[in-house]
Amino acid sequence: MAQQPGATEPPETPSTPIELSDLATLKALAQPRRQRMLQHLTLHGPATSATLARALGLNTGATSYHLRELARHGFVEETAEPEEASGHGRERWWRAVPGDRRFPPRSRQSPEMRLVMDELNHHAYAADLELFEQAQLRRDADDDPWADAFPYSRGTVRLTLPELREFFEEYIALLNRYKRPESDTPPGARTMLTRFLAFPAPAKESDLS
Repeated sequence: MAQQPGATEPPETPSTPIELSDLATLKALAQPRRQRMLQHLTLHGPATSATLARALGLNTGATSYHLRELARHGFVEETAEPEEASGHGRERWWRAVPGDRRFPPRSRQSPEMRLVMDELNHHAYAADLELFEQAQLRRDADDDPWADAFPYSRGTVRLTLPELREFFEEYIALLNRYKRPESDTPPGARTMLTRFLAFPAPAKESDLS
């Protein structure tokens, strides 16, 4: 999804952005366990409810229920059993559905929607920070050629609101330039987690006048 004034992650191939403005859909996505399950499916590929239960410390009944709810709102879908799996087609496999999903800007959110979005973002940011800290711990392994794969930038730029929207769309376009199907991905490539965060600095008196 691609985070804008709210959104999810860029798709595998560029697609038309879809705004998620239905409160029930946002509530389904904001559930912490479902966010963890979506994250696992995005990072590790298709899985069964039993696989997710073992990986996330949940019970299979709970994961099955949450998968059905995510599927009902279009976030996951059933998929064919991977060739390397040995379930002989008896289990249901699920995958995350890619897409450029965006949330309504804060100015168009109802009070109830704002509460849901605050909860969703709280859990999403915490999960991102946990993933980053885990990756930092792993990069000290001996002879890891990816130890330097942690580009980082901090900066400031003065923008109007229309310029900020344009800036964000250019960022999404850049990500989509590097999106490609598995068949076109060169050997040695790894999945890189990208996050975009921008927010206004504390206002000066001159900005308020």
